[in-house]
Amino acid sequence: MLEVRGLAKSFGGLAAVKPVDLDVVEGRIVGLIGPNGAGKTTLFAMIAGFLKPDAGRVRVDGVDVTGAPPHRICHLGVVRTFQITQPFGRLTVRENIAVGAHHRLAGRSAALAFAEQVAGRVGLGAALDRDADQLTVAGRKRLELARALATQPRLMLLDEVMAGLNPTEIAEIVAIIRAIRQGGVTIFLIEHVMQAVMQLSEEIYVLNDGALIAHGGPAEIAADASVIEAYLGHGAAGLVERGGG
Repeated sequence: MLEVRGLAKSFGGLAAVKPVDLDVVEGRIVGLIGPNGAGKTTLFAMIAGFLKPDAGRVRVDGVDVTGAPPHRICHLGVVRTFQITQPFGRLTVRENIAVGAHHRLAGRSAALAFAEQVAGRVGLGAALDRDADQLTVAGRKRLELARALATQPRLMLLDEVMAGLNPTEIAEIVAIIRAIRQGGVTIFLIEHVMQAVMQLSEEIYVLNDGALIAHGGPAEIAADASVIEAYLGHGAAGLVERGGG
């Protein structure tokens, strides 16, 4: 479904993303992890059309979308969420979701009706007529999911939708993501909540300092020495292997 080859981006003298190759197969939940500043969000921004890469290609179902604007990529069924949620605060939850629905539904009444359906899928059915700026952090995260889901995507790029949530709220979002996938949407997610990543993902890519350092199943990634050192520092893998020294 998604094919990334040699994708790279620099800002001045800083190589934010070094040439990266990855694939997301339709129907899967794929994780993208790495320390802060590893280049994960920059990679997502290039895939979704918010940043133009310096090199490399992005293909969706074989169609080259490298450097295409976000609306064109969204038309092919690829949509992203944002780490920092920015809803239209003075619009209701229903109206916020309808903004996403208008990508495929021209009529206002149709978009609002579809927004109600989407709200139910993310647990916002009771908040439809509440102004978005009245939502809790957890509510805003659900709204971010709903606005993306309202575009009727085939692939969702989720950027830290669990950041700032408590364990109960995280468990609820995990269940929502699973239900979205069961509804036919492929998921590619950035997340720092490791327990959630390991529960959800069938395969995981790991970035560090802009470079891809590992790829595999959750158990394989958890035991990978390069991943342990990326998160915990040089020499940490040996300490872990020896049981803390």
